[in-house]
Amino acid sequence: MKFIVSSSALLKQLSSINGVVTNNPVVPILENFLFEINNSVLTITASDLETSMITELQVEAKENGRIAAPARILLDTLKNLPDQPVTFTIDEETYTIEISSSNGRYKLSGENATDFPRVPVVQGGNAIEIPSNVLSRAINKTIFAVSNDELRPAMTGIFVQLRSDNVTFVATDGHRLLRYRRTDIATSQEASLIIPRKAFTLLKSTLPAEATAVRVEFNQSNAFFSFDNIRMICRLIDERYPDYENVIPVQNPNKLVIDRAALLSSVRRISIYSNKTTHQIRLKLTGSELQVSAEDLDFSNEANERLTCQYEGEDMEIGFNAKFLLEMLNNIDSDEITFELSTPNRAGLLMPIVNEDNENVLMLVMPVMLNNYV
Repeated sequence: MKFIVSSSALLKQLSSINGVVTNNPVVPILENFLFEINNSVLTITASDLETSMITELQVEAKENGRIAAPARILLDTLKNLPDQPVTFTIDEETYTIEISSSNGRYKLSGENATDFPRVPVVQGGNAIEIPSNVLSRAINKTIFAVSNDELRPAMTGIFVQLRSDNVTFVATDGHRLLRYRRTDIATSQEASLIIPRKAFTLLKSTLPAEATAVRVEFNQSNAFFSFDNIRMICRLIDERYPDYENVIPVQNPNKLVIDRAALLSSVRRISIYSNKTTHQIRLKLTGSELQVSAEDLDFSNEANERLTCQYEGEDMEIGFNAKFLLEMLNNIDSDEITFELSTPNRAGLLMPIVNEDNENVLMLVMPVMLNNYV
C-alpha cells in the first residue's frame, strides 16, 4: 500500500486528534493511530477505549488498505519536516512503514490494524445541533468546577440537560457548582447525559473558532460529536447526577453588588496572606463597605482591604476558599457582579449583573467555617 500526502496537512490532522492517545494505554495498540485508506480518503482514528477521535483527509493513493502507525514517532517526524509532499509505503505483511521525503527516508514499524479496537457507531439515538462557539463557551464556563474524585464518578463529568426550552450544562465538585443555561437551543426529546471531562477538554481544543454547526448524537451509552471533518465518540458516565436544583438556595435576603475587577484583584492580593492549606479569606459586609481579609497564624501573616459596594441586608461575616472565588470571578464577563447570601454557613450565589444574549450563568460556592463561630 502506498500514498502521498502533504506533511503539514497530515500533521494538522494528527495534532487535532493526538490528545486522545495516552502514554500507558490499557492495550498497547492504542499508542498508535489507525490509518485506513478508501478511495483516496485517509481516515485516521485515535482511541483510549473511552474516547475516540476520527479525522479524514484527501491523499493520492491507488489502492485501499489499513495499518496502525506509532503516534509519537510519526508526530515528531512530521513536526520536524518542512512542508512538502511525503510518500508512505507500507508493507502489509511485515507492517513496516517507510516515509520518503525530499530530505530522506524514515522507517518505522507499525502494527496489524485488525488489533485496533472497533469504534462504536450510533444507532437509534437522539440528535441536536449546537453552534461550536456556544458549545465552546459552555465548556469553558463549567469545566474548571468538575470534580477529580474518582469515588464520585458522576461528578467527574459535565451534566448536560436537554429540554424543550433550553439546554443546561452543570459541573460541581461538592465545594462549588456552575450552571450554564442556553435558551436559544432546545430539543423536542428531553434527555440528560454526563459527558466525561477528558472528552470535553479534547473537544474544547479542537472546536473551530468560527461558528460551525456541531452535530451531537447520543444513545444510552455513547455521545457522538461531528463537525467539519472531525468526529468524536465518547462513552457516557453511567451514573446518577446529584439533584443540583435542590442545592441552589432560593431565599437569599443579603445581596451584594460590586465591581468584578475590583473584587478579583483584591481577593488575588489578600489570598497571598491566607493559610496555604485552607486558602481561607474573610468577607465582612457592613453597610456599603466590604472588608476582605486573611490571616495565616502559622507565619503571623495578615492583610485586609476595604472596598465600596452596594449591599442590602444584615451585617455579616463569611469565609470562602480564595482559589474557588478567583476561578469563578475570572469566568464572569460582566463588569459588575451580584453576590447573594443568606447565612454564614450556607452557600453563596455569584452571578453576572448582565448576562449575554440567550444565556444564564449561575455560580454557587460553599463557605468555609470561620474561627469565630466554632
